[in-house]
Amino acid sequence: EENINKVLKDDFHISELAKLQWIDFKDINNPIQNYMDLLSFLNVRNFEALDRIKEKTILIEKGEDLNKLNLWIARCDELSKKQKVNEYMSINFPFLIEDLRNGAYNDNIDIDNIQILLNNYGIYFVVEKALSGTKVSGCFKVKGKNPAIYVTKNYQSKDSFYFELFHELGHCKSDYNEAKSKIIVIGDKEQESKADIFAINTMISKDIWEQINLNLKEENLLNISLQNKIPMSFIVGRLAKENKIKYNSKLYNKYKLA
Repeated sequence: EENINKVLKDDFHISELAKLQWIDFKDINNPIQNYMDLLSFLNVRNFEALDRIKEKTILIEKGEDLNKLNLWIARCDELSKKQKVNEYMSINFPFLIEDLRNGAYNDNIDIDNIQILLNNYGIYFVVEKALSGTKVSGCFKVKGKNPAIYVTKNYQSKDSFYFELFHELGHCKSDYNEAKSKIIVIGDKEQESKADIFAINTMISKDIWEQINLNLKEENLLNISLQNKIPMSFIVGRLAKENKIKYNSKLYNKYKLA
């Protein structure tokens, strides 16, 4: 019991899990019961089975706590069970992207509406706060035949949220088959580059980005935003990311949520 209690406390952070109410512990003072409750939450028979799940998780960067990461994924899996999704058909992928772009221009971040939209296109979508100390922004997997996108609440602006969403959709477009047996958190260099490029070009196409760089005056940026239905947050966010304006500039802070 002492060994189990130490593992639960040090490796699986049961105090934080109980505080967040991710697990309904039947008797928080009983290590054996806590162990059983944790295995049920993770949907595994024992910790050896959990090691096999870790082996399926693609996380190229080091330094991330895999136990915390898998606890977060298990939490998202649990929340996704409440969602009803249609059949996923890759032929409809371009229409989904267009609908998301239109929604991004017309509204602030509306998680519920985005979830409904993605569910209608056959994709599970969960946004859930990560456990403390976790830096990962999201992951992509396939449940049955349906893609699943899980995003943490680490984003701080509208453009960073949509970049993460489009990044994961980039994995959906390119890495669907691999994600049938893997959980893609951070893929290899080629996978991440493709997903990043997809997200960047989906938010602002190359030709429009060239127009933006010709004139960084606010009036010109507003005209480009209006004519092309691109949120100003996308424009100022990318300008800041590429060091063309400062994150503490008046322009960026005026439109970072727009």
